[in-house]
Amino acid sequence: MNIILLGAPGAGKGTQAEVICERLNIPTISTGNIIRAALKTGTEMGLKAKSFIEAGALVPDEVVIGIIKERLAEDDCKNGFILDGFPRTIPQAEALDAMGIVIDKVIDIEVTDEAIVRRMSGRRVCEKCGASYHLEYKLPAKEGVCDKCAGALVQRKDDHPDTVKARLEVYHNETEPLKAYYEKQGKLSVVEGQATIEDTTALILKAVEG
Repeated sequence: MNIILLGAPGAGKGTQAEVICERLNIPTISTGNIIRAALKTGTEMGLKAKSFIEAGALVPDEVVIGIIKERLAEDDCKNGFILDGFPRTIPQAEALDAMGIVIDKVIDIEVTDEAIVRRMSGRRVCEKCGASYHLEYKLPAKEGVCDKCAGALVQRKDDHPDTVKARLEVYHNETEPLKAYYEKQGKLSVVEGQATIEDTTALILKAVEG
């Protein structure tokens, strides 16, 4: 089964992709990860991406699409895959269709902007070991200090409320239109994010397997 996971940054796509990956025994294709892999292995598209990254520029659609195409042609994708982080725009979705790649299900995880800002801005990470905490859901034993290594807990720049809001704005403008695109194709299933990861997972698996 070929699946696309949609959802705003902070909606929990990565966690849910891991669950589906284990359940269906198909790989998760994360755009960031495969670009890094292509850079490392030095594929033709990887070398093209490298030239843009080294120049401090965004990797253009045609190169990202080329890298995705290379990855989907590998043996472990024969029985299906989960795309997380691609497509991000309508032109990317159209390019995917033009490749002849048939998508079976598109799962959209819906979480309110307010909940995402609260979830991400409350996250704290240890400077030393990278352990993750949260001001609401996972407090350390001692405020501001990592339980594992006693390192200082900090808020990453990516998790600052202003940064999160800016990323959400980009998502609403560029990626959210994909919902209507795939709804027209009869492939979209909307899952409301629940209070717990487990409850959200149950709804996603129902949508995937239903």
